[in-house]
Amino acid sequence: MDFYRSQVLVCGGDGCCDPHSADIYKFFKTELKRHNVDHEIELIKTGCLGLCELGPVVIVYPEGTFYSKVTVEDIPEIVEEHLVNNRVVERLIHKAEGDGRVRNLNELSFFKKQVRIALRNCGIIDPENIDEYIAFDGYSALGKVLTTITSKEVIEVIKQSGLRGRGGGGFPTGKKWEFAAVQDNPEKYIICNADEGDPGAFMDRSVLEGDPHSVLEAMTIGGYAIGANKGFIYVRAEYPVAVQRLYTAIEQSKEYGLLGDNILGTGFKFDIEIRLGAGAFVCGEETALMQSIEGKRGMPMPKPPFPAVSGLWGKPTVINNVETYANIVPIMLNGAEWFRSIGTEKSPGTKVFALGGKITNTGLVEIPMGTTLRETIYEIGGGIPNAKEFKAVQTGGPSGGCIPSQNLDTPIEYDTLTALGSMMGSGGMIVMDEDNCMVDVARFFLDFTKDESCGKCTPCRIGTKRLLELLEKITHGKGTLEDVDALEELGKVIKKAALCGLGQTAPNPVLSTLHYFKDEYVAHVTDKKCPAKVCKPLIRYVILEDKCKGCGLCTRNCSQGAINGRIRELHSIDPEVCIRCGLCMSVCKFRAIVKV
Repeated sequence: MDFYRSQVLVCGGDGCCDPHSADIYKFFKTELKRHNVDHEIELIKTGCLGLCELGPVVIVYPEGTFYSKVTVEDIPEIVEEHLVNNRVVERLIHKAEGDGRVRNLNELSFFKKQVRIALRNCGIIDPENIDEYIAFDGYSALGKVLTTITSKEVIEVIKQSGLRGRGGGGFPTGKKWEFAAVQDNPEKYIICNADEGDPGAFMDRSVLEGDPHSVLEAMTIGGYAIGANKGFIYVRAEYPVAVQRLYTAIEQSKEYGLLGDNILGTGFKFDIEIRLGAGAFVCGEETALMQSIEGKRGMPMPKPPFPAVSGLWGKPTVINNVETYANIVPIMLNGAEWFRSIGTEKSPGTKVFALGGKITNTGLVEIPMGTTLRETIYEIGGGIPNAKEFKAVQTGGPSGGCIPSQNLDTPIEYDTLTALGSMMGSGGMIVMDEDNCMVDVARFFLDFTKDESCGKCTPCRIGTKRLLELLEKITHGKGTLEDVDALEELGKVIKKAALCGLGQTAPNPVLSTLHYFKDEYVAHVTDKKCPAKVCKPLIRYVILEDKCKGCGLCTRNCSQGAINGRIRELHSIDPEVCIRCGLCMSVCKFRAIVKV
C-alpha cells in the first residue's frame, strides 16, 4: 500500500466554468513529476463539488487549503510553493473563508445550510476508483440487503422513509417498487432515467460523474427488491464524461463480483447496460424513454397501464431518476427514521438544485426540504449581483413556473411549489432580477418546449405553437388584451388535454407569469412598452443632450449607419434604421446613450 504525505483533490466535473479545467489535472501530474514529489503526493480527480462559481477548485489535504478559480498557469506555483516548500499560495485561497483552510466543507458558507446525501461523495472521492467508493461505505448497503434482509423488507424501508421520486412528479418511490414487486412475471426491469434535458440543469450529470457507483449499487438493490435481473441506464450522449465513468464503474463492479451472476455469493444476479439518448427532451418522460430503449421513436404512450405493470417490452418496470437512486444507499444504511428526520413530513430528505441565473453563487446545492426560497437564494446563493432587485425564481425547468418576491419565504416542498403554480421538477432553479422581462421569459421557455414536442398529441403539437405565436405577437408590440385572455384560456386547455407531462406542464411559465406579472403583459399591449426594456421592438435608444460629447465613437461602431452627427456636436439615432443591438450604448464612454 502506498502512503502519501498530501492529497490534492482536483475538480474534474464536466460542467466547470473554466474551459481549460480538464488540463489542470494533467499539468499537476507533470509538475509533481518534474519536482520529483509524485511518489509523495496523491493526485485525485474528483467529480463536481458544486461550487461552480469558484471553479476550478483544488483542495490540498491534510490541512484542507482551499484554492479557487485555479488556472493552468497557477499550477507550477502551487506545486513549488505549497507542495514542495510548504508555503500557502495566499492569492489563490478563497478569501471569503478567512485563512482558506477548510477542515470540513460545512465551514464554507456555501455549504452551511446544505445537507449532502445524494451528493455525499461528489467532489470528495475519485469516481473512477471503486476502492475509494468502498472506503466510504460503498456496497455495504448491498451486502446488508442481500445477506440479511428480504426483498419485502427492502421495499418497506423505502416506503417508511417517505422518499419521493426526485425526477419531477414526486411519486412515492416505495409504492412504485411495491407495485412492480407484486406483479407475477419472471421478467422485470429497473431503469435509471439519466436523460436530464432541462436547460441549465446538471444535477444528474454531476452524480454520474462524481459518484457513479452509488447509482449502480442502488439499482442492484432495487433489482433485488422487485425481482429484476436486468437494469438499464438511459443517459444522453451529450454527457461523455458521465458515460465513460459509468462504463468504468460497471466494469469495476463486475470485477469485484458486485454485478453479474452470483453477487457476493448470494445467488442473486443482476446486470446493467447503458443506452445512449440522442438528446430529445421528451425522452425524459418515462414511456417515451422506454420506447427509445426498445429501439422505437421516443414518443409518450397513454397510461394506464403504468410501467410498474407493463413497461419495457411489456414487462413490469421501475423507472427512477439518478437523484432518487442516489438516496437509496444512505437510507438502507441509516434507516427510514434517519431520512424522515431531515426535511418535512410530506417531503422528507433533501433536494438537489442547479442554482443559476442572476445569482452570485451559481452551482449545485443540496438542501433539506422545507428550506425557504429566501434562504436558498440569499444565504446559500449569495443574493443578486450588482445590487439588483430580485424579481422571480423559476423552479422545475422549462415547464416550471415563475415565483415572485412576495413568496420568497415559501418552504421548498413538492406541494408548496405546486400550489404557487410551479413545481419541483428535476431541480432547476433560475433566479431573475429587475432586468428580466417576464413576458420574454415565458416566450423563451415556450420556444424550447414547442421545439421539443414530439408531435403525437394535438394539444401539445399545435397548442404550444399557438401559445408561442401569441407571445411573439405581444413582445413585438402587436398584441391586444384579447390576446392576453387567449393565452390564459389556451394554457389551461393544454394542461388538461395534453397526453404526457411535457405537454401538461408546458403552459406553466405562461400561466404563472400571467398570474403574478399581468401588469407587464398589459404594458406590452396597451402602452406598447416593455417595462424591463428587453423586448427589442418595444424599446429605442436615445442620446442624452447633456451628456453627449460628440466624440463619434458610437457612429463608428454602428453597422447600420443609424447614428448621425458631426464631431463635437450632439448626435442622434434614427429609430427607423436602428436594429437595437445595443452596441452604441456599450461603447459610449460618457453614458450618453440610454434605452427608453
